[in-house]
Amino acid sequence: MTPEILIPGETGLAQLERIWRLGAPAELAPSARAGVETAAALVAEAAAGSAAVYGVNTGFGKLASLKIAPKDTAKLQENLILSHCCGVGAPIPAGHVRLMMVLKLLSLGRGASGVRWALIALLQDMLAKGVTPVVPAQGSVGASGDLAPLAHMTAVLIGHGQAEYGGRVLPGAEALAAAGLSPIPLGPKEGLAFINGTQFSTAFALAGLFAAWNAARSALVVSTLSTDAIMGSTAPLHPDIHRLRGHAGQIEAASVMRDLLDGSAIRESHREGDTRVQDPYCIRCQPQVTGAAMDVLRQAARTLEIEANAATDNPLVLTGAGLIVSGGNFHAEPVGFAADMIALAVSEIGAIAQRRVALMVDPTLSFDLPPFLTPEPGLNSGLMIAEVTTAALMSENKHLANPCVTDSTPTSANQEDHVSMAAHGARRLGQMVDNLNRILGVELLCAAQGVEFRRPLLTSPPLQAVLARLRQDVATLGADRYLAPDLETAARLVAEGEIAAAAGVALPELVA
Repeated sequence: MTPEILIPGETGLAQLERIWRLGAPAELAPSARAGVETAAALVAEAAAGSAAVYGVNTGFGKLASLKIAPKDTAKLQENLILSHCCGVGAPIPAGHVRLMMVLKLLSLGRGASGVRWALIALLQDMLAKGVTPVVPAQGSVGASGDLAPLAHMTAVLIGHGQAEYGGRVLPGAEALAAAGLSPIPLGPKEGLAFINGTQFSTAFALAGLFAAWNAARSALVVSTLSTDAIMGSTAPLHPDIHRLRGHAGQIEAASVMRDLLDGSAIRESHREGDTRVQDPYCIRCQPQVTGAAMDVLRQAARTLEIEANAATDNPLVLTGAGLIVSGGNFHAEPVGFAADMIALAVSEIGAIAQRRVALMVDPTLSFDLPPFLTPEPGLNSGLMIAEVTTAALMSENKHLANPCVTDSTPTSANQEDHVSMAAHGARRLGQMVDNLNRILGVELLCAAQGVEFRRPLLTSPPLQAVLARLRQDVATLGADRYLAPDLETAARLVAEGEIAAAAGVALPELVA
């Protein structure tokens, strides 16, 4: 696979998403090398001098006041990595590790970290040859950087830790050797440059963002099918309503729904003589809710794109000024805020979707659909408990959506006395999006049943295509059957973008 060429400071989200989804290798543009080597030379000069420079010839954190002899600076960096390999829990997915490695490349490539190019080349070779460090999920508080997970990643570069290669988990040195690579001992500051940073948190936040955006697009399609299933009105989609409010996501959501419903015989059948004056909010206010969630996701995306390109270790090498300066770019507060925003958006998309499911299975609200969407209620329970499952998932996401960034606690003998908690704030997003995709999958099953009960009236051509795609894998529900596989299949079709693609209409993009 051809490597993605990364330009530090300018890499976009679309490129990062391709790397995450496809597992593509990546390498820095050659133009980044000069800046990297200039910073490395400045660190080497400082290491040879007598002045104390944090992270170069001093201890770390609370031990920063202790000067380290020049002969011990290499050992200092090795000890730093080994002592910080304190992650616990299950290993994170390989795709997330690789994205974390790519983000570290981007950070080091800014030329403010002081590492030698040889280490960057080794990280690139590991990506190209499929040497993936084993990184435990838990242990970071999101400041001073994602220390523990990044230490597990870095340990492999120096021949320690564990890595997956060729389908086997091996000691780090063995994995490198199997790939034809060799470990590189760390020089002054290099260990600190690798583990000070937000790349673990940012990788998980980006993965959550990409998956959440896919779910939002799918929600537009599925919710429009639900609207036709309950014979909802298109009047609330009038473009002037949304222009008068002015929010971009709301305007886009309404436009997509109009396109999806265009040509629906079901809609045309109740334009006249419908005794209902207004639909419930879960139908009428879809653009206002899903559109607002889209706007929030885009705000988070802007933050994460900046962070993906940021130099976030400490100290930073300011080559223009000839200085090595301690700061706080390792603090993942921006990532923590972005992760909380994504969590809120995911929770709300699921909350309104669950209400549409409840609407469709309730004969008092569904405009003449049979109870629980079964042709023979009583003998059959239909989608009764599928709706209960969505309620459980919705409630779980509500709990998970509580902010993490406000939950600081002091660490490291009170030297690091305010932290971001961005790591688990971002890590929860995977479970939340999985829950959302399952809610949308159940909604898809309900909406499909509902539309089929309206026959001989047909829905619009785009939504007929969506229905046809579902029915390739999940048959119409007649008599009760073992439903768990149907729920999983529907969730998979949502998660993989199959349902959104089947509609064949232009859907909103995360980045214009």
